Amino acid sequence: MNNPAEPQIGIIGTGVTSSRAASVLHTLGHTPRVEKLGSASTLFDCDVVILAHGAPHDALTSAFVAQGVAVVSTSDNLTDVLAILDGQDKAVARGVPVVAGAACLPGLSGLLVTHVSRAFESIDEVHNAVHGTGGPMCAVQHHDSLAGTSIGWHDGEWLQRPAGSGRELCWFPDPIGARDCYRFASPEPVLLQRAQPGLQRITSRVSATRRDRLTSRLPMLRKPHAEGLEGGLRVEVRGLRDGRRHVEIVGVADRVATVAGAVAAHTALALLNGTVIPGVHNLGEATMPNADILDGVTSSGVTLHQFIGR
Repeated sequence: MNNPAEPQIGIIGTGVTSSRAASVLHTLGHTPRVEKLGSASTLFDCDVVILAHGAPHDALTSAFVAQGVAVVSTSDNLTDVLAILDGQDKAVARGVPVVAGAACLPGLSGLLVTHVSRAFESIDEVHNAVHGTGGPMCAVQHHDSLAGTSIGWHDGEWLQRPAGSGRELCWFPDPIGARDCYRFASPEPVLLQRAQPGLQRITSRVSATRRDRLTSRLPMLRKPHAEGLEGGLRVEVRGLRDGRRHVEIVGVADRVATVAGAVAAHTALALLNGTVIPGVHNLGEATMPNADILDGVTSSGVTLHQFIGR
């Protein structure tokens, strides 16, 4: 049993991402309390709670903040993340930190942008893409995100485009390789713009097949796999180095749930250690210990790949 005097981490959700987060925490000597979605109130005495279930997370985030519990949300739903960001004043008033979008994309992507930016004098563009899904709820979110409206940041303005448009061939680390990727309803541009206000252009894409796009406005035709198989993340950063245009591309090739679980777990530990001030944050912001979290993620087995130009 947990010692009541010890800091407590709770996890809401019994899917693949929650199990990956719990595994990482166990390895680091923590025993998180894992509960189903309907049992959230039993974790009100925790210090930090990871929300690792399907969206929405907004209402639960508000409930935990009201109880003085720090929150790490893995939601990648655009509407949900925007609602969580609106809770800034409540989080500050209650004196607790909240981190939105602590998963793969968004999440690890924000950490990698900050990491890569050290190779530049300044950065002005970020173009990210993700391949694969974490589990059944993630697959549903992937399906729905191709039917909504995609947002992007272009020369200081927010642009809206139909999700499923804007085909682009993106290269992911082996063994994934090249995949057709499309705009989708993602909170990634919003979170990156918060983290890097100097950026002039931000795009976010997801890999999809022709069938994915054609059926995105219909109910899913088949039951999603219990755990997404291969997954990957590609982060492309552009800017100035030595007074010239420069591009850096990094990525990972791993199951999305494995990445999301590791990111969520190490973000929760950062909150538990008291290194994040009250308020609503996202990974990549200057208010976050990004380097420490990224080091933790890589030490948990997520390998970074860098694209080398010829």
